[in-house]
Amino acid sequence: MYKIMTPGPTQVLEQVRAARSRVCTNPDLDEDFFEFYRETCALISSLLHTKNETLILGGEGILGLESACASLTEPGDKVLVLDNGVFGKGFADFVTLYGGIADVYHADDRQTLDVDALAKFLESSHDYKYATVVHCDTPSGMLNDVSRICPLLKQYGILTVVDSVSAMFGEPMDVDAYQIDLLCGGSQKAVSAPAGLAFVVISEAYKTAMKNRKTPIASFYANLNLFATYYEDQWFPYTMPISDIYGLRAAFDCIAADENMLNRHKIIGESTRETLSESGLKLHQQSGFSNTVTVFDVPQGTDGKRILDEMKEKYNIMLAGSFDELSGKVIRIGHMGANATVSNMIETLGALDAVLRGMGVMLRVPLDVRFLELVKQKSK
Repeated sequence: MYKIMTPGPTQVLEQVRAARSRVCTNPDLDEDFFEFYRETCALISSLLHTKNETLILGGEGILGLESACASLTEPGDKVLVLDNGVFGKGFADFVTLYGGIADVYHADDRQTLDVDALAKFLESSHDYKYATVVHCDTPSGMLNDVSRICPLLKQYGILTVVDSVSAMFGEPMDVDAYQIDLLCGGSQKAVSAPAGLAFVVISEAYKTAMKNRKTPIASFYANLNLFATYYEDQWFPYTMPISDIYGLRAAFDCIAADENMLNRHKIIGESTRETLSESGLKLHQQSGFSNTVTVFDVPQGTDGKRILDEMKEKYNIMLAGSFDELSGKVIRIGHMGANATVSNMIETLGALDAVLRGMGVMLRVPLDVRFLELVKQKSK
């Protein structure tokens, strides 16, 4: 088995694997499971600093993104899509799929979204039902400041939909303070449970807009309104993947007990970026660096696929390339959740150092040694 150091799916803790092996009840009929589900949702909300309701959905993280758009979009609705990355612009596909009009606000895909420039745009263009923004755009590692973007949108009465699948629990997230109406998360990133579950955190304003639709939601599986009375009625819209949810709960119990979580991600993220830069490797972005994933350009004269293959074949470590316009151009190291330990990173960077030097890349510092030095400095 490979050591997974990709930006999702990530490594899974033993506690999570053990929880998934519990004896299953019938989640459609067992009252205790309805309590367990509701308590787990409440735990997620508390960890994200909100009184808003969380729902766990039986599908990979993309289901949360599609559900957010499916449940809110009516034919002809104008939606602002903030785009400085692959998943940022991808929201436009969901908007148009459900009949909305996607107004894509294009921004520099190597820079964090300029909030001042957005503010200037909104002065004359703000007739939108809702806006979408990606907190961390995983293909490039781009981090956007949703703590400033969402309150700005709310000044104009625009509902806010945020994809934080790759950022939450590795970067600060405060749903209420940031004024987020619908937050999307997934099991396989910093939560460090297996892929297969999405969860959404829904404000009262979002619920009201969903209930006041003039047209039916054009989906069943992506219809969040079907959960409106699940607890009172003791009825789920579809059979819940109970073993997955047992594992998810164990993962969130681990997060709740990890008081150093955000600081650990910060130290590891900063140390990784500084190490690569000092070595002569080129970070892909110019700003907006996430503490959950580091992305660097494939060195000139080398081949991205060969780097990834040699990391697996020689060192049993899996890194990731990217896709869309970044395919073959960058390498991604995922240091989120269970991946984000000093020992994991030392092993990974030591192997990467050997692979790159074997390809003739002249690194100015030994990656693993310099990383450890920086971690020690930042941990004082």
